[in-house]
Amino acid sequence: MSTALPGQVAAQFWRDCDTVLLDMDGTLLDLSFDNWFWREAVPRCLARARGGPAQEVRERLFEHFARKQGSLDWYCLDYWTRELGLDLRALKEASSHRIRYLPGAREFLQQAQRSGKRLVLVTNAHAETLEVKKGVSGLGRYFELCLSSHAFGSPKESAEFWPRLQDRLGFDPDRTLFVDDSTPVLDAAQRFGIAGVVAVRRPDSRAPLRTVDHHHSVEGVAGLLGA
Repeated sequence: MSTALPGQVAAQFWRDCDTVLLDMDGTLLDLSFDNWFWREAVPRCLARARGGPAQEVRERLFEHFARKQGSLDWYCLDYWTRELGLDLRALKEASSHRIRYLPGAREFLQQAQRSGKRLVLVTNAHAETLEVKKGVSGLGRYFELCLSSHAFGSPKESAEFWPRLQDRLGFDPDRTLFVDDSTPVLDAAQRFGIAGVVAVRRPDSRAPLRTVDHHHSVEGVAGLLGA
């Protein structure tokens, strides 16, 4: 099933929730930055540091990424800093001018904040990455809390994460809306019992619109308000 949310249904999702859990990268912030950072900037810096053939360094790096995908290490700035021997926080800060909101996301947050609903940012990004992006975007001003899955010891795609998050926040799954761009994460939230699970179909503004199976979806978060 691939179900794009029509405005009327999206409005119903919005009305039926008290708590709104929002992902950061690919949901509110443009994933084009992260794709550029990990696929271009990091391989280029690593090849320069190690002095090897750029293509060979890139291939080995991507193999390493693949081995860690879905684990907390995959998202961990400390892990990759140790493994690669690069100052990744400094590299992120130096390229932070590339960090931007997805189209309509800032306006959505402004309206959502006025709605009186409980807004919580829930990201797999490492705490240092979260701080860099909050500093650039001002994202933190819209949320009651900004939480990294690293603080819970499990990524959002794991079954262990969701009861730990519920213990921390005390939300009612039947009255909660969760929006993310990752299918494995959305699957985990749905299995836990989150009533409103919605995927973002265009997490990267420079990439084509995606087809999303098995979840309701919007092109961008503005679609949750019928925009």
